[in-house]
Amino acid sequence: MPRHPHSKRPRASFTLAAKALVALLAVGACVLVGAHGNVTPQPVDTTGLAPLGDEWRSVNPYSGNPTAIEIGSSGFNQNCARCHGLEAISGGIAPDLRKLDNECAGMKDKTAQDACVKDNDDYMITTVRHGRTRNGAVYMPPFEGILSQEAMWAIKSYLESKREKSLPEAS
Repeated sequence: MPRHPHSKRPRASFTLAAKALVALLAVGACVLVGAHGNVTPQPVDTTGLAPLGDEWRSVNPYSGNPTAIEIGSSGFNQNCARCHGLEAISGGIAPDLRKLDNECAGMKDKTAQDACVKDNDDYMITTVRHGRTRNGAVYMPPFEGILSQEAMWAIKSYLESKREKSLPEAS
């Protein structure tokens, strides 16, 4: 129906409402189809990283490693960015992974900080390996068997490099 020329209703509000509806449908579609739809997870080439063996590590062995960060960036964009956002900047569909270690980074006690990092590393690797399901809905598929331990830790290293720097300075 054409808009009446003397209508007081601004077209901008219609455009804004349409954009909001599209965004809600996109979020709903991502959750309803298990957050990843029919996308096939991609293996990550970890050439250049020291092999870690069969036993899973409990703490990131590549933390701060520039090669791991580069490999992790590629792995993240191939497998994680669809829901967690390009450059790890979440659009609200999935958790903002730049904040994963923020609590730990601000700790002054080194022992407590190390324990916090270990807990976060364990949580992240367990989630990536085994996925997350809630009430029968898959929120994150399992990546074990698709991504190697080296790839998962490289992705974690990349996320550490993207950590938000908005923490208060330790005095």
